[in-house]
Amino acid sequence: MVNSILNYSRNLPVSESQPVISEEQATVKIKAESGFKSKQEKLSSTFTIAAAGLGLISDGYQNNLMTMANVVFKNIYGTEYSSTVSTRVSNALLVGAVLGQVFVGLICDRIGRKVALFATTALIVFGATLATAAHASTPAGLFWFLTVARGITGVGVGGEYPAGSTSASEAANERSPKNRGPIFVMVTNFVLSFGGPLAVSVFLIVLCAAGKNHLQSVWRVSFGIGIILPLGVFIVRMRMMSTILYKKGAIKNNVPYGLVVKRYWKSLIGTCCAWFLYDFVTFPNGVFSATIISSVIKDSDIKKTAEWQLLLGAIALPGIFVGAWLCNVIGRKNTLMLGFSGYLVFGLIIGCAYDKITPIVPLFVVFYGLMQSSGNMGPGDMMGLVSVESYPTAIRGTCYGISAALGKVGAAVGTQAFTPIETNLGKKWTFIVAAICGVLGILVTYFFIPDMAGIDLADEDAKFMEYLAVNGWQGRVGEDDDAELTVAAETGSLDEKN
Repeated sequence: MVNSILNYSRNLPVSESQPVISEEQATVKIKAESGFKSKQEKLSSTFTIAAAGLGLISDGYQNNLMTMANVVFKNIYGTEYSSTVSTRVSNALLVGAVLGQVFVGLICDRIGRKVALFATTALIVFGATLATAAHASTPAGLFWFLTVARGITGVGVGGEYPAGSTSASEAANERSPKNRGPIFVMVTNFVLSFGGPLAVSVFLIVLCAAGKNHLQSVWRVSFGIGIILPLGVFIVRMRMMSTILYKKGAIKNNVPYGLVVKRYWKSLIGTCCAWFLYDFVTFPNGVFSATIISSVIKDSDIKKTAEWQLLLGAIALPGIFVGAWLCNVIGRKNTLMLGFSGYLVFGLIIGCAYDKITPIVPLFVVFYGLMQSSGNMGPGDMMGLVSVESYPTAIRGTCYGISAALGKVGAAVGTQAFTPIETNLGKKWTFIVAAICGVLGILVTYFFIPDMAGIDLADEDAKFMEYLAVNGWQGRVGEDDDAELTVAAETGSLDEKN
């Protein structure tokens, strides 16, 4: 067990509004432990990391369910499943995700990581059950039912991002600060991205078993399997404990949000804008990728479309492993910019040569997959990582949730804009716009995002506590049953308690 006590001496500012304030110097003490207290806590960190991976794979599955469902609904209902209806049903998950990311981000900071994780899992199970059982007397009614059900699922899916990711980053930091980045990437972006091929694989298996004449059963079974994945997570999460960083660094009352913005405004601009640009490109290209592939296949066969879609998802996966390796070698910031550069390069190649590439389906799918692989390598791997590393434990879930929510806003805007861009400017422009977003992503990353590679998360927690004390904040730090610090206005000092 590694113990470190970081001491900082500063003069606390005297406020006339405080009844009794000492003019003597106060010492800010925060016990930042990066090791384990017991075998139970070591085991808990393992369960926390595993639970994040299992939870986020179900999110990836839900995120990609509509990829093939859009093709199926179009085949069953024809013109009744218009582009407007398709966009609405697809965007329902995104709207719910935005709400989930913001509110659950607050909950996991103010109430606790474990409570937030159980709440998100319950919402995913409830929403997925409603979507599977969706019925109505008319197609329009069915799609409205699905819209509401997918929205509820989205709240859970969105909440999983801050709750699962913050817990995973803190647990990974306790196990190995130097390898925190690769561990985090593998239990977040890898499983999220793997959810795409998993959803398509399940769809293909069900399609082959049921046949093309039973498409109603195919989509319902595919949706229903999405209930099983989060149910399994409940068992693992029962074994979780709060991470050591959260026990020592949580602020559950009197959170100084004004001071937070003053200190972290630059990082917030960076993580929010970069995530917006990434999701603006990647989400519509994921949701509508099967539709795009279907349009370049001569007979628009559903099975062939799914097979090409599966290949596309497989090509996109290697980028995740490259990003996980590079984040320690060249740093988070450079890896992020390199990934955005892939959007620029492959987006321009596909966009400028669209009419020549699309007749050759394998070539088109390969270039398309390389563009998505670049996205996975850079912003896909790094956005979650830089969003948990850029902020202290006390407000990590909140800031992560806001950043991810802006990303989902970008996804909703991108999904909404996809069809108008394709219709009015031409299909090639969906890729040229991706290239433009790549340039903007590079600029945002360079000017606004810090690189925290190799830095223990406890160090930023200690600096944040020092910053709060210097600015006269008064409050309690740590969970109620394990508080480490109390700012006492009566004495003008920080009393250490345990």
